[in-house]
Amino acid sequence: MTTMSTPSLSADERARRDAFTGRLFEATLGAWDLLAAQLGLELGFYQALADHGAMTAPQLARTTGTDPRYVREWLEQQAATGILEVDVATADPEARRFTLPAGHAEALLDPDSLSTAVPMIRAVAAGGWMLPTIAAAYRTGDGVEWPSYPGLIEAQELANRPVFRHLLTQEWLPAIPDIHARLQSGGRVADLATGTGWSAIAMAAGYPNARVDGLDIDEVSIAKARANAARMGADGDRLRFHLVDAGRNDLDGRFDLVTIFEALHDMSRPVEVLEAARRLLAPGGAVLVMDENVSETFEAPANDIDRLMYGYSVFFCLANGLVDKPSAGTGTVIRPATVRRYAMDAGFSEVTILPIEHEAFRFYRLDP
Repeated sequence: MTTMSTPSLSADERARRDAFTGRLFEATLGAWDLLAAQLGLELGFYQALADHGAMTAPQLARTTGTDPRYVREWLEQQAATGILEVDVATADPEARRFTLPAGHAEALLDPDSLSTAVPMIRAVAAGGWMLPTIAAAYRTGDGVEWPSYPGLIEAQELANRPVFRHLLTQEWLPAIPDIHARLQSGGRVADLATGTGWSAIAMAAGYPNARVDGLDIDEVSIAKARANAARMGADGDRLRFHLVDAGRNDLDGRFDLVTIFEALHDMSRPVEVLEAARRLLAPGGAVLVMDENVSETFEAPANDIDRLMYGYSVFFCLANGLVDKPSAGTGTVIRPATVRRYAMDAGFSEVTILPIEHEAFRFYRLDP
């Protein structure tokens, strides 16, 4: 048996080693927080605390139909890490009362809050669950479909809902004056890769004279979109969802605006999708692409947004984009030059980065 000998390190190298070890220690604490939070969401612990106020472990266990000893351990971990508050830490373990602070409750339980943390929690849990499958895909080059990940479609939906409901028609589309005016006066929108429909629902609500068609090839997502629209009381005459390939439909030439929200990077053949989007446009119409606000060039070390998007890419987006072959294999980190190249290859004459500010997203206008 051989062992690897550790080379002698300089003082600077030892300092970098220790900083790296410390970073991984902090990351481990964060990982436990995310996984324990997912457990609290799945078992209804946070909701019960929000509904009933301060609770002991036996009370929370009875309310949620769970085992009190497990519940006590979870409550103590949550208080130890600062997610929950405990009234008297020195009290008998069975008598300690734990509270979910109001701001934490909003981040964990309000699906319309722009501060929601649930999509990140669910995504990390899904990635961990699928690690063996992802590792196998790395060896074979195969893709991994979205529905294979437990809870990932729901995580994406929870990420989409608040930003579209609060920002899409209030800030983002009004920043495109000609399109905004056309939609106000009764224009028509095709929302490609609509997913569970929150972008289309928001546009139909924000522009009461416009017609919106949501298109997607995923049957589960379209069913969820229709259910979401029904729950929101959306006008079925102005908002319709279609289980259809954007490149194979009878809708060409009808739309003032075609939107692709945070989906171009997932597409195996993005140029073909953009070609289909261009054909959907009526005269004077435009395509709006929203995708990740990553750096214009590769950087290492990178900023936090690039690091976040590379994480999503390593575990989800690249694998999903490689399901269908041949594939562009874009990945989550789609830079402006890539969007411009895809658009030009699809026959667009102009690509404009719009002056819409958002930490996570960049907006492109594509004109035929």
